[in-house]
Amino acid sequence: MPQLDTSTWFITITTTLPTLYLITQLKLLNTHYYQPPQQKNSHKQTPNNHWQLKWTKIYLPYSQLQ
Repeated sequence: MPQLDTSTWFITITTTLPTLYLITQLKLLNTHYYQPPQQKNSHKQTPNNHWQLKWTKIYLPYSQLQ
């Protein structure tokens, strides 16, 4: 039964580790992550409608006290 030749293992391992690292870095460079949501602007733009500029109250006939 022949012996296992382990003389090339060191070279193989030392070359595969940087190669795997480079491959993962290149893959991560090509991935597109979603941007976090932006904060909304606190100044709302109100539409230019005359009925939205004033408060109105609607009374239903059954909502008033008798």
